[in-house]
Amino acid sequence: MVPKPHAAPRCRAGTHRRRAQAIDRLALQRILEAVAAGTLSPREAHERLRTLPYEDLHFAKLDHHRALRDGLPEVILGTGKTPAECAELAARIVDQSDRLLVTRVEPDQARAVLQAVPAACHDQRARCITWRRDQPAAWPGLLICSGGTADLPVAEEAARTAEMMDCAPVRIFDVGVAGLSRLLDRVGELQRATAIVAVAGMDAALPSVIAGLTAAPVIAVPTSVGYGASFDGLAALLAMLNACAPGVAVVNIDNGFGAGYLAASIVRGAALPDRSEA
Repeated sequence: MVPKPHAAPRCRAGTHRRRAQAIDRLALQRILEAVAAGTLSPREAHERLRTLPYEDLHFAKLDHHRALRDGLPEVILGTGKTPAECAELAARIVDQSDRLLVTRVEPDQARAVLQAVPAACHDQRARCITWRRDQPAAWPGLLICSGGTADLPVAEEAARTAEMMDCAPVRIFDVGVAGLSRLLDRVGELQRATAIVAVAGMDAALPSVIAGLTAAPVIAVPTSVGYGASFDGLAALLAMLNACAPGVAVVNIDNGFGAGYLAASIVRGAALPDRSEA
């Protein structure tokens, strides 16, 4: 789903915004004056800008400069937040950033965020809301693989996260080891990949099999999918931690966001060895 063009979010410019802007203006003015005077280099100024103050919304402290440090604006985790809180955070991020990612949104939270940011897109399967001001760069080299269709919510969360970090992930879904020929048909793509996310529940063998077929790093994501003694994904987590193939790193159960972020960081790092260009 391609995000719509930017539309101004509906939000109030209250005391929180004025307070943050006053702090930022003072710090920014000092940095710019130092650059103009020649006592501070542009690179040093960039480093200082990474740590300018956050915006205090009382219920949250919003870090508007995270993209300078990490390459992605602060991501909103919907879990535990009210719809109104999600909407206010989203509106404030869109007001000052070029991208928005909200994860683990419930329907009522999604409705509130979409009212605040009408141009945003809601992916119900991934439980994510995304928005960006412009079209992304499309760094190739990332594959998102899932064992079965029950793993798709987590796999799509990983893919949406990677897209927000300017990657163009290729989705290879429903290639679990119960039907190994489905995966073997894609060996060429596996071997050309820069990084691979492997999402699986049940016996969680998919990451080991993939890692045995490619030199690319594999980020394994255990899911809480399985029967009986799967223990809500604990069995899959332990299986992945005990993978016999080298080159497998494991994130937490159902953590598609963490896997997508890590994989995109690998792809971006390979494409841009000089991080200052990112």
